[in-house]
Amino acid sequence: MKKSYVLDTNALLEDPNCIRILRNGEENSVSIPFHVLLELDKLKKEPRVQHLVAKAVDSIRENFSVIKIIGQNGTEPLPNVDLQILKDIKSGGMDDPILVTNDRILQLLAEHSGVRSQEFKSSNPFESESQHYTGFVAEGEEPYPNCFEWHEGKPLFHGPEGPRVIEYEHEIWKVKPRTVYQNLAFELLLNERIDLVTLQSEAGFGKTFLALAAALYLTLEQKRFNKIYVLKPMIEIGTKMGFLPGDVAEKIEPYVSYLHGLTAKLHALRPANKIFADPKAEQSKYDSARFEILPLAFIRGMNIEDAVVIIDETQNLSRTEIRALLTRMGENVKCICLGDTRQVDNPYLNESNNALNWIVRKLRGSHNYGHLVLKGHKSRGPICDAVLRSGL
Repeated sequence: MKKSYVLDTNALLEDPNCIRILRNGEENSVSIPFHVLLELDKLKKEPRVQHLVAKAVDSIRENFSVIKIIGQNGTEPLPNVDLQILKDIKSGGMDDPILVTNDRILQLLAEHSGVRSQEFKSSNPFESESQHYTGFVAEGEEPYPNCFEWHEGKPLFHGPEGPRVIEYEHEIWKVKPRTVYQNLAFELLLNERIDLVTLQSEAGFGKTFLALAAALYLTLEQKRFNKIYVLKPMIEIGTKMGFLPGDVAEKIEPYVSYLHGLTAKLHALRPANKIFADPKAEQSKYDSARFEILPLAFIRGMNIEDAVVIIDETQNLSRTEIRALLTRMGENVKCICLGDTRQVDNPYLNESNNALNWIVRKLRGSHNYGHLVLKGHKSRGPICDAVLRSGL
C-alpha cells in the first residue's frame, strides 16, 4: 500500500538519505514542507550541523524531480514553524499523510491535529572520512598506501616495503599492545618511511599513551630524533575557567596534567631520565631541550626538525590551523596526530569540518602517510568499557 510521507527538518538531518529510504523505490511518495527548507537555510551557518545541512540539501536536489514541496503558496504564515508545517500538511491534498519527525512535541501536536507521525532513526549515522576509512580496506579492494586488510584472519600491511602479514607483536618502551589494533598502530608509528600518522578512536583506547611510548623509543633508544614536542589546542569542556594566573607553563598546566601522568607511567615502566631536568626530583620538570609541551600559538614562525611531534585533540583544530602547523615541519620529523571527530569541543568546528578529518580526506593515498581507527573490547578500564558498549 502506497504511503505519503512528509519530512521534518530533524529527519533530514538524522540521515539525508531518508528520502531514498522512505520512497523505497517508487512505492511511496515523499513531501517536504516549504518551511523545512527555510529552517535548513537558517541552520546552514551553524558550525555543528552545517555539514549535515549540506548533505540534506544535496539529497533534496538529487531527488527534486520525485518529491513534492508543499506550503509555499499559502496564506499568512503562522508564527510557530511546527504549526505551519502541520497546516501545510493538512492543506496539501495528500491521502492519509505521515509526518516523519523525531520531535516529541511536534508528534503530540500532530496527534492533536489528526495527523499521523512516526520517528526516523538512521541505522547508519553520519561518519566523517576519518571514521569511515578505518585504515583497513576490504579484501580484493584496491589498497591505499600504508593501509591494512584482513587476510585469512590476519592483518596484512600494505607498507612502503610491500605487503606483509603482521604475525608478530611489538613491545615498545615495555608497553605491550592490548589489542591487535594497538599493535598495528605501533607498526605505523615505528615505520621509518611513514612521516605522518593519524590515530582516531573513542576515549580510552590508548592513543596518547602509544604515541608517547613510540616517541620515547624513537628518540631515546633508536636516537632517530633529538626532541619530542607535544602540542594541544587549549579548548575547555563545559564551564569556562576564565583567565588563569601565572606564566605560560602555569596557564597551560590544567590542560596538560594528564600528560604528566602518562609520562610518569612510562618512566616507571622504563626510565626516561633524559626528558627530565632532574629525574630524581619529586615533581620533576621536563628538559625543554628534549621534551616540550607547547600551546599552538607558540608554533607560528618555528621550523621544527629532528623531532617527534605529537598533536593531541587534533579534531579541535581547524583546517587553516593544521595547515599552518604541518607546514612548520622540516627535515627528519615524525608527526603523530591524535583525536576523535565525534568529540569536537571547538564551537566553530564539527564532525566533518575539523583538522583530523581534513588530514584523512586530503592525504589518504600519500606514500608517507598512514591512518588507523583503534578498536577493541578493552579500553581504559571496566567503566569505560561499559560506556562504549552501551553507546552512551
